[in-house]
Amino acid sequence: MKIQKYELLPEAELLARLKKTRLRGFDRAEVYRDASLEVSTVDTNDLTPAQRYVLADGVQTILDVADAFAPLGIDVFALRGALLFWPEGADAAEAPIPFLPPVIEESTEADGRKVLLINDGIHRVYAARKRGRDLNVVLARNVPADYPYYAYALPDGWAQVEELAELTEGYQKKAYRNPDNYKALFRDFNEIFDGIQKQRPRTNPGHLKA
Repeated sequence: MKIQKYELLPEAELLARLKKTRLRGFDRAEVYRDASLEVSTVDTNDLTPAQRYVLADGVQTILDVADAFAPLGIDVFALRGALLFWPEGADAAEAPIPFLPPVIEESTEADGRKVLLINDGIHRVYAARKRGRDLNVVLARNVPADYPYYAYALPDGWAQVEELAELTEGYQKKAYRNPDNYKALFRDFNEIFDGIQKQRPRTNPGHLKA
């Protein structure tokens, strides 16, 4: 992959945008309005996944992006802001592909323990693990208890995460807090960074979600 063009949004703008993140339900509440948000460097072993899988193609795309930006002096695992980029061959009139630090929430689980839960960006976190890297993340604390992340942390953490070539029908992705209405608690990042939650084939390297 080669990068045709990119913009780097500063940390302040990244956090200001994320402050406006809305839920899909609950009258579209701004879930982080009263939370504290900061960019922090973490050891990925300190992060807890809720999702039981990553897709190998998605992880490789992250690594491809990392390798494409390295010659430009940009370390995508150490971002303090957000990258917006157009890969070589993309129509410059189209919206750029967004690449953010993963969003991590301090989450209180059913048993009362607190964990740093991966909200958005498990493929980015997994790619950093493959490279043996620490990682810059956006850390959200003091998220309202009424709006927890929609799935529980995996009890055994990374030991329960599989790298898959593809998902099979009926695969149980997560343990949902409210299986009948879990989508109400989705954080709609797509509203503030268009395309961040869009699934794309690797030939158009924007498969950067989750």
